[in-house]
Amino acid sequence: MIKRIIFFVLIVNINTFALASIKDEIILNFKKIDNLSFNFKQTIDKKTEEGNCIIQYPKKIYCSYDNYKKKIIVSNGRSLVIKNRTTNQYFRYPLDKTPLELILNKNYLIEQMQRLDGKIIDDKYFNFSIQNKDNKINIFFDKKSYDLIGWQTKDIYQNLVITLIYNIEKNKDINQKFFRLPKTY
Repeated sequence: MIKRIIFFVLIVNINTFALASIKDEIILNFKKIDNLSFNFKQTIDKKTEEGNCIIQYPKKIYCSYDNYKKKIIVSNGRSLVIKNRTTNQYFRYPLDKTPLELILNKNYLIEQMQRLDGKIIDDKYFNFSIQNKDNKINIFFDKKSYDLIGWQTKDIYQNLVITLIYNIEKNKDINQKFFRLPKTY
């Protein structure tokens, strides 16, 4: 009986150490990132869209969608604009009213990751679930490369939004013009 208890305690300690090690490597890797360029696949309520994005920390993003509307999303750190380039339809939101406010805040994410335990999913991904006011964000990292690979949120209409990112490039030279809000016509 004592051998079983010792074995169980050893297994729990090894798993705890392994999770802490992965978490520490993810945080260390994430701290080194100033910007990310990537392709994405985003699913909102069974509708899937693809495109590419640039994130510049803190709080700037530019995404171009490969769809018939040629939608773009831009944040300058304060406002978020969604524009349909084929019809010039234009929506502007305060960034702090969207989940992107948290996703684009690297320091906030690091603080939350340091505080949270995280969990392994399908033996491939490491997940942190962050709750902030009305926003719940699940952030996913690759368990082996420690790279950010996506997030899950709800949009302003309470639709589940799953964003997977790939072909990631870190710390490239980025033209800051990308983060200028589009003009209204």
